[in-house]
Amino acid sequence: MRVRKFATVAALFLLTAPVQGQAQSNTSETYRLLNLFGDVFERVRADYVSDVSDEKLIESAVNGMLTSLDPHSSYLNAKNFREMQVQSRGEIGGLGIEVTMENGLVKVVSPIDDTPAHRAGLQSGDLITHLDNEAVLGLTLSEAVERMRGPPDTDIMLTVRRANREPFDVTITRAVIKIQSVRSRAEGDIGYIRIISFSEQTLGGIERAMEKLRAEIGGGAKGLVLDLRNNPGGLLEQSVKVADFFLERGEIVSTRSRRPDDAQRFNAKPGDSADGLPMVVLINGGSASASEIVAGALQDHRRAIVMGTRSFGKGSVQTIVPLEGHGAIRLTTAHYYTPSGRSIQAKGIEPDIVVEQARVEILNEEGRRREGDLRGALSNPNEGEGGEAGSDGAKPSDGQAEERPQDYQLTRALDLLRGLSLLGKTATN
Repeated sequence: MRVRKFATVAALFLLTAPVQGQAQSNTSETYRLLNLFGDVFERVRADYVSDVSDEKLIESAVNGMLTSLDPHSSYLNAKNFREMQVQSRGEIGGLGIEVTMENGLVKVVSPIDDTPAHRAGLQSGDLITHLDNEAVLGLTLSEAVERMRGPPDTDIMLTVRRANREPFDVTITRAVIKIQSVRSRAEGDIGYIRIISFSEQTLGGIERAMEKLRAEIGGGAKGLVLDLRNNPGGLLEQSVKVADFFLERGEIVSTRSRRPDDAQRFNAKPGDSADGLPMVVLINGGSASASEIVAGALQDHRRAIVMGTRSFGKGSVQTIVPLEGHGAIRLTTAHYYTPSGRSIQAKGIEPDIVVEQARVEILNEEGRRREGDLRGALSNPNEGEGGEAGSDGAKPSDGQAEERPQDYQLTRALDLLRGLSLLGKTATN
């Protein structure tokens, strides 16, 4: 009986990784190690303090094998696989955070806009140590994510560790989260597009956003801000299409795996859909994976100025391999490289202009004396000639926002684009 059970276990492992099994030069060593697994499997089944199903033991063993490789490889049971497929279509359930594992704790890559986690104030880089007062340490990433998910309108308490602050608890109410991948608005004479994540609807959202901005701003647009901050990534295919949307030609990204023949290069098709409009790309520590592909491609081609802070640094590609009747495995299969050949793995994209997020305080200068306050000051010779004193007859554009946005990084991006526009006008005069 034991031999038959072990043979079943060994067959399962060899079937789930046939190429790896065939690649082993020493098959006797492979079978010796599988025999070790079989011995441990039988011992647990026979002597563990409580009964555990074979399915749980095998799934845990497979997940342990994958998670020991890197933070992004894992096993997805049938339920989690279905949820991942829904997520790629832009609709997920839970708290609204992209997470990874770091030193046994759940690390927030980024909260997703307008989700319970975002409204609760979770930030990129936060470490979650407890879920409902139960320690995260010892759980796999899949297990931790499973516990954070749940029926809508139910609460979960997270214990969060944040730099330069004592650990604190935050209670978040779960919700069904429908992600609007792309948002846009006119910032006066500059277009603003924010990509929240790269799902199947992203390229279509970009196309609609550009049409909307052209209608709102008209032909006087001075530039475009592409906001990729706190964008955790998503589908590689969509990131390539978004980069292609703004590039006239050239390589977008390449991927290289352990087999040289499997290398891939993705190139832009002719035509810049933004018509060469000056661009600033905003990134921060929550910009990961697919968003780093877009930022790196636009930076290397000098198509956009990248501004903000260093990105997350996830430069690996995961392939989803369905296992019939057993969910799927998420396996890291390649590294990706920007057009200049940079790998951003664990390094991230360095902005062209580093701008930390900050809160700006406006100083009151009402008491300061000016030339016009001095006794006997000469009058402005332009007064009475149809122009406004000191204004050179110019008035703000109708589309110009009078109030500064509270977002300091965005303010700097808008200032830069308007400055480039003024410089261009000066050069042509």
